[in-house]
Amino acid sequence: MKNQNNKVTAVLFVVALALTPMVQATLPAQGGPGSVSSRNAPTARPHPAALARPSLVSAAPIKFGTPAPAADSASDNSDASGAGLADQNLPMISVYSTDNVIRGKTGTFVLRMKSTLSALKLAGMYVNFSLSGTAQNGVDYKLVTSPAYISRSGYGVIQIEALANPRASAFNQAYSVIVTLNAGAGYKVGKSSSAIMWIKQGTFVPPNS
Repeated sequence: MKNQNNKVTAVLFVVALALTPMVQATLPAQGGPGSVSSRNAPTARPHPAALARPSLVSAAPIKFGTPAPAADSASDNSDASGAGLADQNLPMISVYSTDNVIRGKTGTFVLRMKSTLSALKLAGMYVNFSLSGTAQNGVDYKLVTSPAYISRSGYGVIQIEALANPRASAFNQAYSVIVTLNAGAGYKVGKSSSAIMWIKQGTFVPPNS
């Protein structure tokens, strides 16, 4: 009986020795950072593709149709002020003088260019105008067309060459010619932008009378 108990004890001892390595291998896997398996285990490294892939960061959504920043409005204001300054530098055209004319003679509208930039006077320029009044262009005076030329002196003329009265000779009514300056490129129109001339029926005076 003793021999059988000794054999059983010996078998259990052998089994215990066989299970010991398995228990030691299992326990470190459940342990903390100080365990043998944790120190000897290779460090996990990210895949190269994962390093190259940019991280997705949540950004504020883009809103379309948002108002322009204040800098744009400031730029618009500067552009407007620059345009106003350029307009101030433009030469000003006005009707300087006029006179009445009898039929068969020539009257003139004198135009003047006033500018702070002397270089513009040296170049001269063309000015747009229109004619109206009771006198008929091409009937009561020779046909006149726009524009008029202002020379480098700063003055220009619109000549009205009055014709003989196509109506009854006894009809001595005066007819008006009104000139009006019109806007154009490179100049601005002054306050004196219009003037009137009268075409009158002259009285014939025989020579040596």
